[in-house]
Amino acid sequence: MDPTTIVRSVESLAAVFSVLIGAAFAAWSQARVICTTMDTMGRQPEIAGELRFTMIIGLAMIESLAIYCLLVSLIILLLKWQ
Repeated sequence: MDPTTIVRSVESLAAVFSVLIGAAFAAWSQARVICTTMDTMGRQPEIAGELRFTMIIGLAMIESLAIYCLLVSLIILLLKWQ
């Protein structure tokens, strides 16, 4: 194997692991946020509207983690290193 093939293989693996880890942590975090919010809404239904709004903002921020990981992996795959 020539060095270029090895480098491209390592870049591909880095991109795959970037998306894998980012998506896994984003999914786990979103599930935890939803679970906690639903539990709190059940305990204090009078603040359900506030909690729902805060939960949606939090979920959007967590989802941005997965999007950033996707962008990093695309940069790794599409950028031609010198």
